[in-house]
Amino acid sequence: MNFDLSEEHRLIRQTVRDFAEREIRPVAQELDEKEQFSAELTRRMGELGLFGMNLPQEYGGQGLDTLSYIIAVEELARIDGSQAATLAAHNSLGIGPIYSYGTEAQKKKYLPLLCTGQALWSFGLTEPEAGSDSRGSKTTAMLENDTWVINGSKIFITNGASDINIGCTVQAVSGVDADGKKIFTTILVDKDTPGFTRQAMHNKMMWRASDTSQLFFDNVRVPKENILGKEGQGSKIMLATLDAGRLSIAAMGLGAAQGAYELALAYARERKQFGQPIAKFQAIAFKLADMALKIELARNLLYKACWLKDEGRPFGMEAAMAKLYCSEIAKEVSDEAIQVHGGYGLMKDYQVERFYRDQRLLQIGEGTSEIQRLVISRYLGC
Repeated sequence: MNFDLSEEHRLIRQTVRDFAEREIRPVAQELDEKEQFSAELTRRMGELGLFGMNLPQEYGGQGLDTLSYIIAVEELARIDGSQAATLAAHNSLGIGPIYSYGTEAQKKKYLPLLCTGQALWSFGLTEPEAGSDSRGSKTTAMLENDTWVINGSKIFITNGASDINIGCTVQAVSGVDADGKKIFTTILVDKDTPGFTRQAMHNKMMWRASDTSQLFFDNVRVPKENILGKEGQGSKIMLATLDAGRLSIAAMGLGAAQGAYELALAYARERKQFGQPIAKFQAIAFKLADMALKIELARNLLYKACWLKDEGRPFGMEAAMAKLYCSEIAKEVSDEAIQVHGGYGLMKDYQVERFYRDQRLLQIGEGTSEIQRLVISRYLGC
């Protein structure tokens, strides 16, 4: 086995790291404080080629492998969870299902623009009463004279309300089968469709510089050909999209842990107590050692899951494991990083405070830690 990254992967890491250090770090605290989404940073990430990294060049992508994309998300999350969330949600949840299930006409219509950073697409699954139970969706889509009529709402939708968002993939109930079970269908809805309104959600604890929204559908009428996949495939499409999306959430956890660890290590080397840097005290040194250990384990698990996906092998269980473990170690490492900082770690003047807040969603978004354990147990035959 060879655990060395290829020259291409190392170049991607360095390129994204340099970009994040140069253009994101100086403004991350201010954007977080103002709760301000940055279309400019999104555009710059597009110019760097970070959107549609895995897509073929014919659709505007870079034709890179999964690991390349995961490294990019990891490096952004090392600096700012909000910008990493914008990239991860757009690539995995926005672009992903259109590329995997769209018609050739749909791909050519949407993907080239969505790979530029000039436009974003969202993923409308979660509802006020449908979170972990995605089949609890109440939003409906009825076919009337070759037109889908959509009614309902979605909540906690990333990239759903910004000025550069151009639409959403929506899961809706399109009927019931002979057994009385809901039939789910996914439909592409352009943002300017009459009856479709979007509302930004504010006062968030985390990812304050990312766009989180509510979506409302009031007799929204879209053409029959806007269906994504086939009628009745909606739940399958959405859940399969989440499978791949777990890798990007894992990358966000890994990057957050790395960033918090580096802040703690730098602080421990500079902060002096009892006449010496606190890093020299065993209590602190052991905390840093445990952080480094957990990050190394998380990175190896995540990269293995990426390798399985790129090899065309089953990776669902490993993706769930990586999402679970990386999000959990983000919590553990950021908590210990606060402890290393002491009282200063609780002040907004210190970046580690933001990492402590941003990591908290990772155990909830795209499948809670509890759901990941359920998924893993099912792979084990339990």
